[in-house]
Amino acid sequence: MKYFTFVPHLILIFFTMAACNSTEKKQEESSEPTTSSATITSRVFGTMPDGKEVLAYKLTNTAGMEVEIITYGGIITSLTAPDRDGRYEDIVLGYDNLEGYIKANPYFGALVGRYGNRIAKGKFSLDGTEYSLAINNMGNHLHGGITGFDKVVWEASTEEIAKGVGLKLTYTSADMEEGYPGNLNVEVNYFLDNKNALEIEYLATTDKKTVVNLTNHSYFNLSAMKEDILGHELQLNASKYVPVDETLIPLGELQPVAGTPFDFTSLKPIGRDINADDEQVRLGGGFDHCWSFDGLNEEVKVNASLYEPKSGRVMEVLTTEPGVQFYTGNFLDGSITGKNGVVYTKRFGLCLETQHYPDSPNQPNFPSVVLEPGDQYRTQTIYKFTVK
Repeated sequence: MKYFTFVPHLILIFFTMAACNSTEKKQEESSEPTTSSATITSRVFGTMPDGKEVLAYKLTNTAGMEVEIITYGGIITSLTAPDRDGRYEDIVLGYDNLEGYIKANPYFGALVGRYGNRIAKGKFSLDGTEYSLAINNMGNHLHGGITGFDKVVWEASTEEIAKGVGLKLTYTSADMEEGYPGNLNVEVNYFLDNKNALEIEYLATTDKKTVVNLTNHSYFNLSAMKEDILGHELQLNASKYVPVDETLIPLGELQPVAGTPFDFTSLKPIGRDINADDEQVRLGGGFDHCWSFDGLNEEVKVNASLYEPKSGRVMEVLTTEPGVQFYTGNFLDGSITGKNGVVYTKRFGLCLETQHYPDSPNQPNFPSVVLEPGDQYRTQTIYKFTVK
């Protein structure tokens, strides 16, 4: 597995900050004013059933962009971005309270691990030893199991960077937690810079050979929840994708996107081919597949671009990961009422989960997800927001 060097301009100065209550500022309909300096505030978001307190940290940059992250699941609960008129509005799906995230969360905004995506039949082998994981999705293991990283409370500390602010989250996953070998020490850094870019840096070390594939599962809607995502336009720097079987496990070979509904090599409306007469589209109920980025991703680079024509919002995705799971909210069915009383119907949000390919522990042709003791897992993903 390749491990990546962090962008050198991000110089971190760690300091701690006591949790305090803060008053939430209501979004104005006109342009948000800029602030003189980037800030971090915190508040109590709720209490877990075992009495553990969950905090929410709000990062605000000098342009007025805000991201709120809670210590439960490392979840991004809100993320604002400007439209072409300068209005900053929330563009991610989620809940107004902790109870929603605990009771019925289809991974809204969550950190996913130890393994993002699926592992066939919940089994893999390392050095002749077979490991069995929880079966929680169509006979397979999905997103770390029953109590994955999305369902634990992380330790948090605030950070300053050269051009903004950040939040460091840490968690130690014990040996054989959810069936995975090794004590895994995980660190995830959220950085918000003053040019409206949110960076997520993932780091991990282990004391026993294991597998790791971390990602974030935010559901984006650049219309700020005014309509579904079928009118969004997407471009992926990917000439191949990963076909799957009826349980969404890879068939083992990459296939060209040319001449198929999976061709997003140029900007294309998501709704154009989402109901195409195509076996892979039918299996996914739309798009729920991994695309393989072209070229080696040893350095962070633009691999995806999302555009919402009515608002003018653009989101570029830069990553060191070899692929992205593009999911079009096919399982949203109107049963979830989210923030501000908005009902989340089918295809009301989309995910661009940067990652290694699904079922890589069982697929020798795929890039390795094995982490050895003494090595460091390190990847980066940046979501950069502009308008046109």
